[in-house]
Amino acid sequence: MSKRDELLALVKSTVAVGPVKLASGATSDFYIDGRHTTLTSRGLQLTAQLMWERIKQWDVTAVGGPTLGADPIVAGILMAAAADGASLKGFLIRKEVKGHGLGNWVEGPKLSDGERVVLIEDVVTSGGSALKAIDGMNQQYKPKVVKILALVDRQSGAVENLTKAGYEFEALFTRKDLGR
Repeated sequence: MSKRDELLALVKSTVAVGPVKLASGATSDFYIDGRHTTLTSRGLQLTAQLMWERIKQWDVTAVGGPTLGADPIVAGILMAAAADGASLKGFLIRKEVKGHGLGNWVEGPKLSDGERVVLIEDVVTSGGSALKAIDGMNQQYKPKVVKILALVDRQSGAVENLTKAGYEFEALFTRKDLGR
């Protein structure tokens, strides 16, 4: 079985039947919690390896995304990059500015204006969470988001919304791949 097929089987095994309310506010007949895959050793290993295979082709210096869904994936990608002899920075974007200390939106090594980065998501519906995360990040840094990369695209408008906002987007899997 290929790594992609193995990961797809793991993701499919975590799909819950709805109805459920999504972060976008929409209601769905199924729910995918990416952390049920990425917080297992094999699920994270496969996710990170498959994402790193794509990312290393894009000439970027950092990967990061909105906390909490991106947290394990970002760490896994950093490990996959290091195992491949590559140097890569990671960052995590808060849901709101930190209310104490330095008042950061973004945690991790400093990013430079114009630095080429990939934004990581676990599951994307409309793309709204990615756009909110980018807005927050831009309060602190002004990197160049080369691509938004997700584990799963629910195929509910993310491609259209992110493209309209000027971002390239792809996912390892789509709703169609999950048989939904």
